[in-house]
Amino acid sequence: MTPADLSRTVLHAVRRAVDEDALRAPVPARVRVERTRPGGSGDYACAVALQLAGPAALPALEVARILRERVAAEPGVGRVEITGPGFLSFTLDAPAAGDRTVLAAVREQGLAYGHGDALRDEIHQFHHAREVRAAVTAQTVRRLLTAQGARVRTSCAEPPDPDWARLGVTVDAHGTPPVPLTGIRPVPAGATAGELLERLGPDAARWGLLRAAGHDRAALGPELLVQGEANPLFRVRYAHARARALTRGAAALGFTAEAAPYGESPTEPAARGASPAAYAANTGGASPAAYTEPVARGASPAANTEPAATTAYDAAARPLLDLIADHPGVLLAGARHRAPDRVARQLEAVAHAFFDFHDSCPPLPAGDEKPSAAHRARLAIAEAAGTVLAGGLSLLGIRAPEHL
Repeated sequence: MTPADLSRTVLHAVRRAVDEDALRAPVPARVRVERTRPGGSGDYACAVALQLAGPAALPALEVARILRERVAAEPGVGRVEITGPGFLSFTLDAPAAGDRTVLAAVREQGLAYGHGDALRDEIHQFHHAREVRAAVTAQTVRRLLTAQGARVRTSCAEPPDPDWARLGVTVDAHGTPPVPLTGIRPVPAGATAGELLERLGPDAARWGLLRAAGHDRAALGPELLVQGEANPLFRVRYAHARARALTRGAAALGFTAEAAPYGESPTEPAARGASPAAYAANTGGASPAAYTEPVARGASPAANTEPAATTAYDAAARPLLDLIADHPGVLLAGARHRAPDRVARQLEAVAHAFFDFHDSCPPLPAGDEKPSAAHRARLAIAEAAGTVLAGGLSLLGIRAPEHL
């Protein structure tokens, strides 16, 4: 169950309580759930009972009890606790099941993972000046809102700069609108589209224009072109390219991703003796760090062909899995707050977690090591991360090359 799923589950519980006359209060448009803070109870928490206590004329603890019994029975929810003055804390089902659900959603939805219809009833009309950062921001906010089901039109105060088209920007109309419209007014870039395109190219220019919050000045210097870890754009795109290289490398070794706990019995890979040349050709020449599967207690190293069936994924995967699960909520928040910078920061976090995971738990076997269920599970996580990165870059209007 993803955070968005949990939010809908709690909202459904509120509606049921109101329909059953157990709670007399207006049903909120949405319910916000957040990750539990360090030292807190459960995986997620929400304050909806405190929000409804006043309108319902009931103590918050009583509202929380009414909702707890309705949420606790829902699939994917392991335990619901009431903490403090009336907070609901949720512990989801075993991580393995939740992880597989998230990875399956990414595989099924592809680049559209995180898109939805939460804003399907909204209509927006944005207006901006003839300035490149305002134009790119408005167009990207339009993409984010449209991905959540909203209908959006944009207009410019003057005829658009012809160079905007090379940045992927279009407007629906220009001139003075007959009625006031919502303005998109980030801090100006201080350069024209043509100047930015000549210095940076379209992808780096868009990232530079969108990465900073609208009230901050955009960083548009040559550091955006650096091919190294210090450049967040390069790191994000390299993480995506590396994820795609892992898929090609796995194919050369005769196995595919499988989001299954180690203890299950995935099909054994058909081909085990792929040549080093085939491996190098499909992984960009990279050689994963040596890794030895843990030996089950009481077993000899030679007898250990699969890791112990205790958890679905290595602990190092948890930050990356959590970020993948949170991705739909980040996209929705970026749309609601008209903040493409939130999406850019999310992609940076996913890329960082991907490399931490990749380096400590390589998805591909090394040397004479045989592909195992552990490798198939790790590959599924890596592929999901690559999909999230590609989808996020697409919403920002930036290409995600498979080779860098």
